[in-house]
Amino acid sequence: MQAPSRKLTLALVSALLLAGIAALAVQRWRGPEVPVAAVRLAPLVQSVVVSARVASPSRVFVGSTVTGRVAAVPQREGALLKAGDLVLRLEDAEWAAALRQAEAALASARARLQGQRSLTAPVANQQLLQARANAEAAARERERSEALFAQGFIGQARLDEARRAADVAQAQWRSAEAQQTANASGSELAQVLARVQEAEAAVDAARARLAQARVLAPGDAVLLQRLVEPGQIVQPGTRLAELSLRQPPQLVAQVDEKFLGQLAVGQVASVVADAFPGRPFDARVAFIAPLVDAQRGAVEVKFALPAPPDFLRDDLTVSVEIATARRARALVLPAEGLRAGGAVHVLADGRIEARTVQTGLRSLAEVEVLQGLREGELVVLDGVLPPGTWARPAVAALRGARGNAADGAGAVMNTMGR
Repeated sequence: MQAPSRKLTLALVSALLLAGIAALAVQRWRGPEVPVAAVRLAPLVQSVVVSARVASPSRVFVGSTVTGRVAAVPQREGALLKAGDLVLRLEDAEWAAALRQAEAALASARARLQGQRSLTAPVANQQLLQARANAEAAARERERSEALFAQGFIGQARLDEARRAADVAQAQWRSAEAQQTANASGSELAQVLARVQEAEAAVDAARARLAQARVLAPGDAVLLQRLVEPGQIVQPGTRLAELSLRQPPQLVAQVDEKFLGQLAVGQVASVVADAFPGRPFDARVAFIAPLVDAQRGAVEVKFALPAPPDFLRDDLTVSVEIATARRARALVLPAEGLRAGGAVHVLADGRIEARTVQTGLRSLAEVEVLQGLREGELVVLDGVLPPGTWARPAVAALRGARGNAADGAGAVMNTMGR
């Protein structure tokens, strides 16, 4: 009874060995495992990620237009200033005294003008009236004397005297008229008015010079830096303080010129600051410089912020992701599966097959396929095995590719600009 049992055992062992050898042979015939990914339909967003800095649209340095000694710098860095607030003041005693002197000269000139109008002019008017009355009386006397001379009642000498008196009175009348005209609107009044205007200009000049001793904020601003302290002598044009005018901040980035074709004004972007990673905010491309920086091979791009967060500070570095194009539903494959010249390796019927595809949008993770592949086909992700080789998909890779095809998640490009 033992012999048949032993024979049966040996037969079973031999069958198992043969089955294992056959399985090994089949496995070898099918080829090695290769990582693959399934071509799938998914939303795709192409974007460019650049490093930018926060900048106010207008940062200004304020200074003085006169030479002087700094008397006071009352504001500290970070102070919020309103338009016209004092930033610093120079010593101004000499300029204040010059203003008082000019104001005194103006008061004297105005008093003379008032005297001209209230005293001299009325006297001239009275003198004109008196001269006119005298001339008219002398004219009547001359007429009477001429009549008496014609009748023989007076001699030639008396007539000549009446005529001379009439001529003198007429001359005095003309002189009084000229004086009255000069006082009313002539050269004397013009001289007095000119002195008043000259004194007014001197006051304006002294007042302006005194005002130059006070350096004021040109608009609502934040004081970024105090560049001088009390006691320092400053010259015209010296930078005394740096201000950031309180306007909506913007972002400024230097983007590699190779991405210029993807950028357009109005594109939306997402911004994250390294210091506040949990508080992203939105931006929009507002300006693309018309020139490329030849030294850096970059173009300046500015971003507007619809709702700037409160933590922004000038020169803060942020990361900006610009959405340059998007597809709601695209046929995509992993970027690592795309080879040089637009070629891919596809695993079909147990063999690796080379194909050429036409691509569209690209992200760092995925590439849009326009022609050459169908949804669900398996793309080989490494290039170790040549086309024509028998191969089989790695189980873990195939399961992951199917999972990715099922969830339909999009990809975002993460290309750093300069």
